[in-house]
Amino acid sequence: MQIKDLIPWARKDGAPDAKSSEDNPMATLQREMNHVFENFWNRVGQFEWPWGSGEAKSDVVETDNAIEVSIELPGMEMKDIEVTVNDDMLTVKGEKKIERQEEKKGYYLSERSYGAIYRTIPLPPGVDGEKAQASFRNGVLTIKLPQTPEAQ
Repeated sequence: MQIKDLIPWARKDGAPDAKSSEDNPMATLQREMNHVFENFWNRVGQFEWPWGSGEAKSDVVETDNAIEVSIELPGMEMKDIEVTVNDDMLTVKGEKKIERQEEKKGYYLSERSYGAIYRTIPLPPGVDGEKAQASFRNGVLTIKLPQTPEAQ
C-alpha cells in the first residue's frame, strides 16, 4: 500500500496532472485572461498626460504653522490652473490644450492634445483657506495654507 492510496483526494491513475498546464487549454485560457487583467485595477483613475506619462504627483506636508501642498503639472502655466479652498477641501483644476499646425512643401501637419486634472485634497481642521498662497515654478504648483493659531 502506498501513501497516495490513503489520501482520498490523491491523484488517481489517468487523471490529468494539475501541475502540467501546458497541455490543458482551460489553464492556458485562464493564464492568458489573468495576464490581460493583471494590472487593470491599478490603472483605474490614473490620469494620462498627453505630454508626459503617469498621474499628477503630489506631496502634502504639515509644518508647525502651515500645510504645504506641491503638485507636479508639467507643461502647464499658472493661467491654466484654478485653486480653491472650500469646507476643508483644497481643489486644484487644470486644463491644457496644445495645438500645432505646420505646412511645408509636400506635407501638412496638424497635432492636437488635451489634458485636464481635477484633484481634491482633504485638509485638517484649523486651516485658514482665506490666507492661502500659491506659486508656480518649473512645472510645480506649491500651495501654502497657514493654520489658525488655535490649530498650531
